[in-house]
Amino acid sequence: MAAGPGLLWRAREYVDRSARQSPARLALGVFALVIAIITALLSAPWATAHGGRAPFVDALFTATSATTVTGLVVVPTGEYWSWWGLLVILVAIKIGGLGVMTLASLLGMAVSRRIGLTQRLLVSSETKVTRLGEVGSLVRTVIVTSTALEVAIAIVLFPRLLVHGEPVGTAAWHATFYAISAFNNAGFVPTPRGLDPFVSDWWMLLPIIVGVFIGSLGFPVILDVAHHLRAPRRWKLHSKLTIATSVGLVVFGSVVVAAFEWTNPGTFRPLDPGGTALASLFAGVMPRSGGFSTVDVGEMHEGTWLLLDALMFVGGGSASTAGGIKVTTLAVMLLAIVAEGRGDRDVEAFGRRIPRETLQLAIAVGFISATIVLVASLLLLAMTGLTLDRILFEVISAFATCGLSTGITAELPAPAKYVLVVLMFIGRTGTMTLAAALALRNRRRVIRYPEERPIIG
Repeated sequence: MAAGPGLLWRAREYVDRSARQSPARLALGVFALVIAIITALLSAPWATAHGGRAPFVDALFTATSATTVTGLVVVPTGEYWSWWGLLVILVAIKIGGLGVMTLASLLGMAVSRRIGLTQRLLVSSETKVTRLGEVGSLVRTVIVTSTALEVAIAIVLFPRLLVHGEPVGTAAWHATFYAISAFNNAGFVPTPRGLDPFVSDWWMLLPIIVGVFIGSLGFPVILDVAHHLRAPRRWKLHSKLTIATSVGLVVFGSVVVAAFEWTNPGTFRPLDPGGTALASLFAGVMPRSGGFSTVDVGEMHEGTWLLLDALMFVGGGSASTAGGIKVTTLAVMLLAIVAEGRGDRDVEAFGRRIPRETLQLAIAVGFISATIVLVASLLLLAMTGLTLDRILFEVISAFATCGLSTGITAELPAPAKYVLVVLMFIGRTGTMTLAAALALRNRRRVIRYPEERPIIG
């Protein structure tokens, strides 16, 4: 009878030791375990609308896409999955959006009324909080802010869905699903046509835009802004860089998409000026990792695809529900370029000097991420007969956990789907682990080699 408690004690000791030695590695294991559980649930006959078992690759792909809050699908979400299957997907989105370690800490708080050192280490590795004392307040902010925003979005969407003729129960369910999917930047839709019927509907789309944008900022930014709402000057440098860069990318993306698609008969041309403005704003925000679309992405010009590739690759804020290399990574590299052009010795922003180690980390994350995209693109080109523009779009969308697609996902062969599964997993957890691992490898050397500059350019 003592074997059970003993085994449980040993398992807890192992988890505690792993959390202290390598929190990021433990986070990867927990994420993989959650995906395995969701895959098993989606493989059950009751999870599909037709009552049969979903193929393993489709269940795994959907589970990974939901848990990593990506939004790529190989089957029509609203038609293929039953109500129970959609509920499983929604739970996976919520877990993936909150972060597995954050959710574990919330459960621990509910039981013991406190967060232990292990949980603080785990949440710190996932949310980028450097001071363990801040973890408790961050966890509370995560659950309160995410739930409050999701409820607010659902309340706004509910009457609009009623106006469009949905029954009360269906409207409430769809409003809740869209709200959670939007804030967590998941991009899943519970209806067969998705948001296409609302392409010019400000009431329906604006709350989703706001939810996606706030969710993509990151919980540390939300916490900082909430604490100093009336004093923006007291915001941390990370918050200022994240907000400024995010707003700039949204404006740039919206304007350029509008310019490219204004006369495209397959996308914006049938819309009136107000509808075009809304569709452009929507298209400018969704590459933050939102993944929703109101027009057929497959009908867009190749130039628009290339622009969306770049925006998806950047993604959203650190420790957010968004993917990509993160906007602060881009901001730091751009600031370094500006400093080099001016001949400045230091990289500066908002009255602060950015450490050289941060720039080195940004370059490493950017280069390794680009290498992953390159390798995956080569693999998919070898596995399929599709063109590079479509393959590149799909690969970046998976790696950046965005979910936008030109429509080729369902047509891919099984090996290519497995490649995208790995990409989504790496995109959600790999860059976090990479950044944490590199940041901790700060060696102090007593002896330094003489300095000599190679020729650059």
